[in-house]
Amino acid sequence: MSMTSLATRYLDVPGGRLAFDDTEHGSGAPVLLLPGMLDSRAAYRHLHPLLVEAGHRVITMDVRGFGDSSIEWDDYSPAAIAADALALLDHLGIDRAVVVGSSYTGASAVKVAGDAPDRVAGIALLDAFVENLPQTAFQRGLVTVLGSILIRFPAFWGTYQKLAFPTARPADFDEYRAAQVAALRTPGRRTATRGYVRGDSAPVGWSAAVRCPALVVMGGKDPDFPKPEVVADRQAAALNARKVMIEGAGHYPMAEFPQATADALLPFLASLARG
Repeated sequence: MSMTSLATRYLDVPGGRLAFDDTEHGSGAPVLLLPGMLDSRAAYRHLHPLLVEAGHRVITMDVRGFGDSSIEWDDYSPAAIAADALALLDHLGIDRAVVVGSSYTGASAVKVAGDAPDRVAGIALLDAFVENLPQTAFQRGLVTVLGSILIRFPAFWGTYQKLAFPTARPADFDEYRAAQVAALRTPGRRTATRGYVRGDSAPVGWSAAVRCPALVVMGGKDPDFPKPEVVADRQAAALNARKVMIEGAGHYPMAEFPQATADALLPFLASLARG
């Protein structure tokens, strides 16, 4: 079952409307996929069918401000997205799920697991920022400048996307990248963009509350981290997690190397089912 064959569904929560899709059937704990900042649930378009073919129920959710979710919210923080994830699980009547976070929403997955341990069977982080290396003053300044440029000039995001896929761009890369830039130019989207780029995407300390099994997946050539494996090691140590490096992958391994990402996720999901 492909994502394109699934109907978009909606959930109203305080402050706005969330868009999601759900395969509804599958074995083991359902898998909830959260895309990163400024992206949509279609970020998982190449990984999704591999998980479904392996027999899993898969749910993907558009985060606040992007995809088919409503655009303007008061809060775009990882904690707010974590609350949205729990609201969606409640809405679907799901007692326990595996939560997968990408980039910005890796922190959301960690937050859900820490705040509602009885609802989370496990978490997986794909090139996440949580427990990142401390930034120097220069790095903090650079992030501020780049964020300001992105808010004013959405085409900058398209340039970044070329760097984020250093080895194996998917066949639909140009089309998908153009759609992302176009989305950033839609009315009201600047508010959402500002909420993400000026938020705290790399909280330190949240991992201490996590007790469930965890998996850390990191691209070996992720341009967002000067030392991707060092960051992955920090996350794995903080979460007592298994670490998988995908050599050659950038910031979005689920689209650049979907089979390698599935090869990391599927044994992890199988281990949860056995446990």
